[in-house]
Amino acid sequence: MLKKDKVKFIVEQLDKFYPRVHPPLNHSNNYTLLIAVLLSANSTDKSVNKVTPNLFKKAHSSDQMMQLSYEELYSIIKPCGLGPAKAKNILNWSPKAKNILALSSILVNEFQGEVPDSFPALEKLPGVGHKTASVVMSQAFGYPAFAVDTHVHRLMYRWGLSSGKSVVQTERDGKRLFPKDKWNKLHLQIIFYGREYCPARNFNPNLCPITSVVGRRTLFK
Repeated sequence: MLKKDKVKFIVEQLDKFYPRVHPPLNHSNNYTLLIAVLLSANSTDKSVNKVTPNLFKKAHSSDQMMQLSYEELYSIIKPCGLGPAKAKNILNWSPKAKNILALSSILVNEFQGEVPDSFPALEKLPGVGHKTASVVMSQAFGYPAFAVDTHVHRLMYRWGLSSGKSVVQTERDGKRLFPKDKWNKLHLQIIFYGREYCPARNFNPNLCPITSVVGRRTLFK
């Protein structure tokens, strides 16, 4: 099957499975979205959604976050995993960066407390990589972005749409193959589909509605 035919089939199937999608991380504004996405690294959305109600009740803006002590923040986000590192990124206690202000400090001092709407500005914030910036740009500002997480990376490889060598290559291939106006929705659809039908472990390609049709041949040996 040609890639263009695969893409058409995948888009059609995902629209059938998930005609309407909503961001899985609970948030109330752009700042809480940014923090929730940052916390989701090496964690699950379920774990993040358990801790953020308490966290955002105490601090739902950058200036409020700066008022929390390190110990208080760490005690709240600890269930997400990698608590100390994440707490340092949020509160500017990173030992690595002399010239980089902490995420909340930067927002207050340089952006009037608002989350910037550009990739360069977001990716300069402590703890914010390209994937996190892509999620924020797409979900907060509606900017077309093809964010690649572990699910998107895995499925793009299984479906024979990318080599699987790197998330950078997967993003390039996704942007090249899929229509730009579908990127934001596709990101969420692929995540939901991967969790439900195409998991990383105990996977049978013959039982996956999409992979059974478009999956790379090596999966069926």
